Order: sequence, then C-alpha cells, then structure tokens
Amino acid sequence: HSAIREQHAALVPHLDQLYLLYKALRGARDIRGAIDFETQETRILFSDDKKIDSIIPVVRNEAHKLIEECMLAANVCAADFLLKNEHGALYRNHLGPTPEKLATLREQLGRLGLALGGGDKPTPKDYAELAAKFKDREDQELLQTMLLRSMQQAMYEAHNEGHFGLAYEHYAHFTSPIRRYPDLMVHRAIKAVLLQQKYQPQSWAQAGAHTSFAERRADDASRDVESWLKTYYMQDKVGEIFSGKITGMTNFGLFVTLDDIYIEGLVHISDLGEDYFNYLPEIMAIEGERSGVRFSMGDRVTVKVARADLDTSKIDLVLVEGGVQ
Repeated sequence: HSAIREQHAALVPHLDQLYLLYKALRGARDIRGAIDFETQETRILFSDDKKIDSIIPVVRNEAHKLIEECMLAANVCAADFLLKNEHGALYRNHLGPTPEKLATLREQLGRLGLALGGGDKPTPKDYAELAAKFKDREDQELLQTMLLRSMQQAMYEAHNEGHFGLAYEHYAHFTSPIRRYPDLMVHRAIKAVLLQQKYQPQSWAQAGAHTSFAERRADDASRDVESWLKTYYMQDKVGEIFSGKITGMTNFGLFVTLDDIYIEGLVHISDLGEDYFNYLPEIMAIEGERSGVRFSMGDRVTVKVARADLDTSKIDLVLVEGGVQ
C-alpha cells in the first residue's frame, strides 16, 4: 500500500482530498435522506470458447462509490447550470408515490408489521429510515422492491421536477454522453450556453418521451438476454442439487435463488409436497393445510434442477426430500 502511494506521490494529495470530498458528499446524502438500496448485481464471465464460465457478484468498493458520488455531483451541477441559464434541456425526473401506490404500500407494510412515516406526503428520508429498519431482515430484497414499486418511474422530461430517490431538487444525466443520448443533449445545451448560442432540437418534450421509451426497451432487452444466458448455463445442470434461499413468492410457487451462481428458479406450488398449499400474501408465506409446513421469505432450501427451458427462459426446480434447511 505504502509502495503504491510512493509510486504515485504526485497524485496522492489530490486523491486524499478527493476521498475527503467523497466522505462529505456521502454524509450530505444521508442528511438529505436519499434512499440507498444495496442490490446484488451479477456479472456473467465467459470462457475462450464463448461458453459461460461463471456468474459472480459485483462488489462495489470505496473507489466505485467515490466515482459514483462525483458523478451525482456533476449531474446536479449540469442541471443547476441549465436552469440558471434558462436553456432548454432534458432533466432526469423521479417522483414519489401516487396516492394509490402509497395506499397499496401502506397496506403491504402493515401486513408485515412495518410502517412508513410522512402521512400523505412521505419524503425520501421517511423511505430511507424505513429501509434502515429492515436492513437485516430475510425479506429485505422483497421489501426494497415494494418501496421501489411504490415510487413512479424515473423519466427524461423537458421540465425539472427533481429526483425523489436521490433527494435532489434538480437533476440531469450528464456523465455518459458516449452511451446515453440524453447526456449528449445536455452537453450540447451546456456548450451552447458557453458559446452564447442556442441548441434547439425539434422538440425537447418529444426527445424526453422518446429517450424514456428507448431506455425501457433497452432495459427489457438486457433482462431478456441475461435470463436466456442463465437458462442456457443451467441446461447441463438438470438433475443437479443446489442449496438456495427463497427470494420470492406468488400464488403459483416459490422463487429460489441458488447459492454461489445467483440464478433464480421456480418451485411450483404443486411440487411442494403431498399437502394442499395456500399462498398467504399478508405474511408472505406458503403453508400446507394439513401439515402446517410453512415456507417463508429467506428460508433456506435444497432443490434439484428439473428443467431449463430456453424458449421461455424459465428454470424449474423441485424440492429435495427434507428440502427445508
């Protein structure tokens, strides 16, 4: 460590200052009450013959977080600059819950013995405080999903409405002009202001609608490809036994995420045993009528891979005898 610092002696003071800045920005984020979810992302690694070699978790270290915090600051500065200079732009707007979504969320939380503060107008801080309370619960991922779904989708729009999740009054996407078109448009707008000119696409409003639609389409495509690749990876694992954790639940079965490979499959409710099983959404559990056997979020189970269907990108699992760990 000290050898590396010596090797880059000219940069070290600047990096130390940057690290202190990151800590200050991170502290300000907490004071603002920005919502900070830790979701588990994965990377698919391929071998030389283009086969999936492994699926590994993405680990975010302090360097990643430092860069992210600087990018957030740059995005805020870009939005502030364009607002101050009254030049057209695309803002990244993210709104809180609608009254309907808020009512649904409160009902769901109530069933699980949790409550969101803030009455009819919860703030990002109310969300962040609730998220902190369930940080170590087995159903943490499900609860995070519930909170995210209660908010409206982030959109690119020609007017500024702020970013609820990040607790910013002004926010634009600026840092990735080589891969996101809204960022490129923001760069063009800033350049025009600096040159005392005007950048005017045909319609800022239409540009916002189109880029928001293209973003959703790209996300869907990425998800579909990843699901297909994971299913392809599991084709030669049919018959193998894995341990995993229950990470989702519906009236037709349990979703189990397999240990070490981060792939999710379904155990159909009819394959849970001889009993008749009922889905109990109010407590997020599936329970056998006669036996009283209960499957809850976060329970560990042992399963066998029954099928990996490339046409539907679905992986079917069955419980191994004595499957609850």
